[in-house]
Amino acid sequence: MTDLLPDPFFSGPGLDRADALRADEAAIRNLAAGPAARQLKWHEGLPELSNDGRLVWVTAANPQLFLGFEGDIPCFSTIEEVTPDARAAFPRMALLDGNDAPLFAAALSLSRWHSRHRFCANSGHPTVIVRGGWSRRCADCGAEHYPRVDPVVIMLAEHDGRLLLGRQPQYPPGRYSALAGFVEVGENVEAAVARELFEEAGVRATDIRYVASQPWPFPSSLMIGCRASAEGPELKIDTNELEDARWFDREEVLAALDEQCGAPFLPPPKTAIARTLLERWVAA
Repeated sequence: MTDLLPDPFFSGPGLDRADALRADEAAIRNLAAGPAARQLKWHEGLPELSNDGRLVWVTAANPQLFLGFEGDIPCFSTIEEVTPDARAAFPRMALLDGNDAPLFAAALSLSRWHSRHRFCANSGHPTVIVRGGWSRRCADCGAEHYPRVDPVVIMLAEHDGRLLLGRQPQYPPGRYSALAGFVEVGENVEAAVARELFEEAGVRATDIRYVASQPWPFPSSLMIGCRASAEGPELKIDTNELEDARWFDREEVLAALDEQCGAPFLPPPKTAIARTLLERWVAA
């Protein structure tokens, strides 16, 4: 199923991350000092966008993080205090060009990690930037710390040709989306999918299949999209997690994705992998 289109937003290679160069601090300094070096511009805790949705670049003046190469151009960023609320970023992300989305996600997650990990978890001493910003080293004990990625499962459960979707209280009016939750310690993806479906909606899941994944930079998650079959249609909703959950048939999902007047629900935005899961489901 992984060869189906469309691809999730934020996915793709982005820049050449030049991993082999990261350990050469002198080389990175020389790149930063060169005339071709450019630096990502930020605005209100997010990378700034032009009117056509592209990332905005300026001459490298404070190149703290080496993001990689675009062709022969070395690209850098400062460390910024990132907006903590994904909902506040949605209006700007709706304008973001898909070609720049992978770099937008990488820069956002990396900058946020640096702003929150200035001290060593082992010794409590300050850490310094190493490997072009892709890790930090403790100046006291020498421990090296790397940006973390938190795995999250997000899934569609299907029964008798219908999909289970839920809504959380903070969603815009009428929005329904795929259920999701963090993978816990000692748990694989399949077990997390089954647990979350049962905990949130009382659904027993079988035949769990991977579909696609998406980096989600709020703050730094990997959304692991799956599909599952439900043993039955009965629901037992955990109202601490969900405001509502219900089954939708293919015609209802198509109407929502086509933004038809009178559609039964508002679908997730195109930047969310939940939207991709729905689009792939109706295309299958």
